[in-house]
Formats: sequence, C-alpha cells, structure tokens
Amino acid sequence: MAGHLIRRLHQQSTQVFQARTQAAGFDLTSVQFAALDGIERQPGIDQASLAAAISFDRATIGGVIDRLEQKGLVERVVSAQDRRARQLRLTAAGAQLLAACRPVVEALQAEILAPLSAAERKSLLALARKALGLG
Repeated sequence: MAGHLIRRLHQQSTQVFQARTQAAGFDLTSVQFAALDGIERQPGIDQASLAAAISFDRATIGGVIDRLEQKGLVERVVSAQDRRARQLRLTAAGAQLLAACRPVVEALQAEILAPLSAAERKSLLALARKALGLG
C-alpha cells in the first residue's frame, strides 16, 4: 500500500539525515533544519507561517523553535506591527550552522534515492509534488 511505502521511505530518509548530520558533527533534526532554512528564506516570519511553510504541525512548532532558541540558533523578536506577535530570525550562530550543514543535507539527498536512476528520481519527485498538490 502506498501509505506504508511512504512511511518506510520517510523512516529511511530520517535515518540517513540523522546518521549523516551526526557524523558531520551537527546536532540537528530534519525538522530543525527545515525550520532554520524556512527562517533564512523568510526572515521575520512568525511561528504559524513557518509551520505552514515547512508543512509542520502548528501545535508542535513552538517546541521546535524553543529548542532552536535554547541552542542559540534562533531568536524571537517582538513584531513592530503587532506587539503580540513574535518574529523569528536566525542568530549569527544559526546562520553559520545552516551554511555549514546545508552541503551535508544536499549530499544526503542522493543517498536517500540511490537505488533510482536520475530519470526515476526526477519522476518520483515530480509525482510526490503532484500528490502533495505542489505542482
């Protein structure tokens, strides 16, 4: 069944991500990486918008941001437009970690789909985007 295969592929992807990033000396989960990447792409984004941008659960994104903040990688800044809102920004350490980690994450993408040919990888990614309504 498709759901089972997707779950297995997700497990494999997560395992490869953890193994390769830890081997490179990075203490970062795939969700934390996605959050840092999303914040870098949209500095000042709020938590709810970040959750939507990285397709993560709104109810638990706060915990992810809390951990990134505790690691000194992200800061919450009071919005000038709405004092109740908190904007997210990378710290210098967060930007440095993301820049250092990105080549490792980009390299491991090929490992996740290693059994597939280049054409099959392209087709799989196109079909996954289509199934998710992304294109």
